[in-house]
Amino acid sequence: MSSDNKRSEDPASGAPEQLALIRETVRKAEVPRAKPRTWRGAALAKELPVARVLVNKGVLHLDQYFDYAVPEELDADAQPGVRVRVRFGAGGRNVRGGRREGGGLIDGFLVERLAESDYTGALAALAYVVSPEPVLGPELLTLSRAVADRYAGSLADVLQLAVPPRNGRAESKPSPEPLPPPPAPSAGTWERYAQGPAFLRALAEGGAPRAVWTALPGPHWPEEIARAVAATLASGRGALVVVPDGRTAGRVDAALTELLGEGRHALLTADSGPEKRYREWLAVRRGSVRAVVGTRAAMFAPVADLGLVAVWDDGDSSHSDDNAPFPHVREVLELRAAHGRCAFLLGGTSCTVEAAQLVESGWALPLRADREQLRIAAPLVRTVGDGELARDGAARAARLPSLAWQTVRDGLRSGPVLVQVPRRGYAPRLACERCREPARCRHCAGPLQAPDQRDLDCAWCARTETAWHCPACGSNRLRAQIIGARRTAEELGRAFPAVPVRTSGRDHVLDSVPDVPALVVSTPGAEPVAEGGYAAALLLDGWVMVGRPDLRAGEEALRRWIAAASLVRGQPQGGTVVMVAEPTLRPVQALVRWDPVGHARRELAERAELGFPPVSRMASVTGPPEALAAFLSAAELPAEAEVLGPVPMPGAEPGRPRRPWDAPPGESWERALLRVPPGSGAALAAALKAAQAARTSRGSGAQVRIRVDPPDIG
Repeated sequence: MSSDNKRSEDPASGAPEQLALIRETVRKAEVPRAKPRTWRGAALAKELPVARVLVNKGVLHLDQYFDYAVPEELDADAQPGVRVRVRFGAGGRNVRGGRREGGGLIDGFLVERLAESDYTGALAALAYVVSPEPVLGPELLTLSRAVADRYAGSLADVLQLAVPPRNGRAESKPSPEPLPPPPAPSAGTWERYAQGPAFLRALAEGGAPRAVWTALPGPHWPEEIARAVAATLASGRGALVVVPDGRTAGRVDAALTELLGEGRHALLTADSGPEKRYREWLAVRRGSVRAVVGTRAAMFAPVADLGLVAVWDDGDSSHSDDNAPFPHVREVLELRAAHGRCAFLLGGTSCTVEAAQLVESGWALPLRADREQLRIAAPLVRTVGDGELARDGAARAARLPSLAWQTVRDGLRSGPVLVQVPRRGYAPRLACERCREPARCRHCAGPLQAPDQRDLDCAWCARTETAWHCPACGSNRLRAQIIGARRTAEELGRAFPAVPVRTSGRDHVLDSVPDVPALVVSTPGAEPVAEGGYAAALLLDGWVMVGRPDLRAGEEALRRWIAAASLVRGQPQGGTVVMVAEPTLRPVQALVRWDPVGHARRELAERAELGFPPVSRMASVTGPPEALAAFLSAAELPAEAEVLGPVPMPGAEPGRPRRPWDAPPGESWERALLRVPPGSGAALAAALKAAQAARTSRGSGAQVRIRVDPPDIG
């Protein structure tokens, strides 16, 4: 007993009166609850005493619901959609008084309430309800299950991406009252597209059109997205727009605010911070806000009465999630459009092969401007090839051809000039030295490589190639050259000492630059927006981007070039783009003609002939050699599945963070590609999921990682 307690018993201190007061307070207090650890002896809810719970266990063999008993005191709060905590992992032998006990506490979602369970054993009780706020609705649950099945993943992993972490302070604040629908907007700059006004009218009248939109270059596309959202809101429905990064989201957010005012849309980006982001998400979940603009995680936003889903620049790698099961925004929004029967808009200044496939299949209609409008909006594109570089003395001395110097000098008289420099670290793929046709395997059409600089082998199936020759021109000479670009900013600074040079890249990305003469050196994807547009642009070292060892190298190079060129003023205002690359390359020709759709359609036709994605479905399985071999032998793959490989995986690039599918440091992993024809993708995903579930249930040692529709296949 402490000295303080001894002093309190002194009769002079009034202790008897204090003790009597405490006893009386205890008598008037409520009867204490049963222990939340087990709720042993607690009465169950009179109606629907069983709760079906999805526990937060991402392992595939536990991808199912589990039943729990609902104590009477939790009856009011334990409603479908709320977050709960449950005991998990105790086994069936620790039962006392008809109630299962023990196990560790784990988070979960209450999916539904039932009158009885189909499980014949004793049920554990819900430990407690984390919050009475319902965050998981039936539509979001159905969507998450469809995404998990498509990507051979678990429902718990998808919900980790779909439902943001709880923030108590944000949850305690009420959301504002919803505003009435706005009036239907005018067509505005949508008049430049032949079907643009009709598309907006269909949205305003409650229709569900599906379109692949090739946007004209220039600054108007954020306003055009805002008008599509406003037209959807005018019909009394909600709208969702997903963009690749926070800078782009800020532009669409500003356009929506200018068109509709404050309070009609929510901005969901990582830059908002956890509290503000969760508060905005709750406003959407509660129906206070009917429109959402956000980055990748916003693809699951629970918009009420969804009438439009839109994705901008679907070729950007940011749209592919780096967390299991690695869903892609475009595919998730396609699922939402199909299940919810709402409108779908896939937009960008370029066109991916997947977008071209949506049009070719008839699932979506094209939304494009005619050539006359394109000539007004697009800049003049000029090229400088290897032959001109070899004859150009200025290019040999300073790596920039005379045409580029002259274009920079002329452009600086009226505004800023953009210089796009490819990132360092791109590894070239091999191509014909004469005609630049990519070198591919004769057996599976995978890219050829020369790891030891002597022998050729395939990066997909590992077969050795001893007598390669170009199928286009017959040459047997290969090229794999990269031109350095590290000193571009210094060279330009010395050449134009009176002009400021600004850089934008991975470490420091500029949002915008003023409309004054300046040189802006940027890596692809980090180009800032110039007020009034750039006077000119230089796209340097095109070979580096086209020569990447990836199936999408040409498509990605064209997307990057068009994105940069779209920031330049139109040709009537003197805008000029100089492309330093071989003019005969297909992506360069598409840039000169400003024809990304034609390039995508041609790529799609070739992939269909060779059996490449997206015409075929493909999955990547990686892991240690022994574990990978055991997995492939145990998996019951579809009869039409083709296994390519395995081949050794290269290690993570120095200086870059390790991605989820990279081998751990110091380990040697292999990769196998599984390819199936159209219509067999669901069977492939189901087979991979079943094999992985069987493996995890047995506790088989080394980990094997699965990725359906991998973005990088070589």
